[in-house]
Amino acid sequence: MKSIAFGGLDVHDETVVIHLIPRDSETVLDERKIRFEKTAVLKYFRRLSEKYDLRLCYEASGCGYVLHRWLKDIGVACAVIAPSLVPVRAGNRVKTDKRDAKKLARFYRTGDLTEVHIPTEEEESVRSLVRCRETILKEVIQSKNYVLKFLKLRGLRFSGTKSNWTQKHWEWLRSLKFEGADAAVWMEYLSLLDYKLVRLADLHRQLENLAQSEPYRAVVEKLSSLRGIGTLSALVLITETADFRRFEKARQLMAYYGFVPTESSSGEKRWQGSITKTGNARCRRVLVEAAWKYQHKPARSRALNERQLGQPAEVVSHSWKAQHRLHKKFWNIALRKERQKAVVAVARELTGFVWALMTDHFGGRNQPAGQAVPAAV
Repeated sequence: MKSIAFGGLDVHDETVVIHLIPRDSETVLDERKIRFEKTAVLKYFRRLSEKYDLRLCYEASGCGYVLHRWLKDIGVACAVIAPSLVPVRAGNRVKTDKRDAKKLARFYRTGDLTEVHIPTEEEESVRSLVRCRETILKEVIQSKNYVLKFLKLRGLRFSGTKSNWTQKHWEWLRSLKFEGADAAVWMEYLSLLDYKLVRLADLHRQLENLAQSEPYRAVVEKLSSLRGIGTLSALVLITETADFRRFEKARQLMAYYGFVPTESSSGEKRWQGSITKTGNARCRRVLVEAAWKYQHKPARSRALNERQLGQPAEVVSHSWKAQHRLHKKFWNIALRKERQKAVVAVARELTGFVWALMTDHFGGRNQPAGQAVPAAV
């Protein structure tokens, strides 16, 4: 039988530093640097896999899961590690690629590292499409700021309505005329903004079509039954989380989204601070935006009623229960503290309702006593 060998890989854009150790001793089996190219990587690890049963790992980074997939194709086990959860020694002030690879190998052998969920190539491509929409949205906001700052420097301000980017505001923008270099700059700013808006609208159409296709249609419609979560928000949660069932408890999903409070307790003293914000920032943002909806009294709007159309009774009841509970929680906190703290607390508990909905750990019959689900208004 082959002997088991644990390996730590420190992966960079052009190189991979490797540290290989056996299962039961401190002997270094191999330590080297190779090029981060498919041919070089496969040639090296094919040769090693003939002699050892390899157990490799590397930290998740901008290099993605390419190395994991290359090694998986040749039958070599390779885990991707959460970098934020790698143990750090306070007294160790020297950091090199060799030391990082050695640390990964030793911690992986002792089971002290946490693996991240590795999406399939299809899941990763869909997630990239959803993230692309977020990128274009940021670009649109940036171009709008260019336009407004250009006008501000020339003393021009729209006074037709209280808010910008309404139909009347657009009509006013297109009616403005400039001369000389300002005319060229103004044309470029507006043209750039128009182009980005067209690309954003096209991405919205693609995502709407994706949400109506398999295997996303059923889960998107299920998540959209919750107040504050529409099609795009549901796609963000689904593509970023991938598999909700890998979280055994709702609190684990809350921690993954960074909603659990920081804590520093010792002896008889216990101190809890703000949320960790160490999880998935995109899901956290979507849930915080949705949580603001729960400051309003429980009700079923026409849009929510349309999203819930065709859903099982227990799903609709679960959504109604969430409205009552989260509305009450919001105002219990908002009357004593800042509304921002209240909405974060609501977002954290909304995460629990999302987890229950996506893992079927919910009781549709447990809605508040004496409160029927209302008709659409």
